[in-house]
Amino acid sequence: MVTAAAAREIVAAVRDPEVPVLTIEDLGVLRDVRVDGERVVVTITPTYSGCPAVDAIRDDILLALTSAGVDRAVVRTTLTPAWTTDWLSDDGRRKLTAYGIAPPTGRSVAGPVRVRLSVPCPRCGSLDTREISRFGSTACKALWECRACLEPFDHFKAL
Repeated sequence: MVTAAAAREIVAAVRDPEVPVLTIEDLGVLRDVRVDGERVVVTITPTYSGCPAVDAIRDDILLALTSAGVDRAVVRTTLTPAWTTDWLSDDGRRKLTAYGIAPPTGRSVAGPVRVRLSVPCPRCGSLDTREISRFGSTACKALWECRACLEPFDHFKAL
């Protein structure tokens, strides 16, 4: 039987199907991995309740565990606490930038919401950018344009 630490290492390497440069651990979707008797129990929290990638993530987790010789595994989904962009790892934020997606800026704070007037371009770093559409290639991203290098880019919305 696999240990909880070994199972976590296997599951943590599963890639996000929508942003394949990130693992589910980078993204903060992976909440817990434990061994319960002869079964591995994995708990994930999707980025939002209607995330279309959650089924693919579940299948990829089960495939990774099965490929590693784990015969019995279950993936549970929890919506509480709700996922937040604060759960993105620093390494994940760097990977997003290198991939051409502007990561969310700032951390969630209680009180007034700060309005971001500009998002740095992940390609050239310019702040001369503008939001083109609140919805980008997926519902958790917005489409932006850099006026300096004229490149469009996704911006991961802060939640």
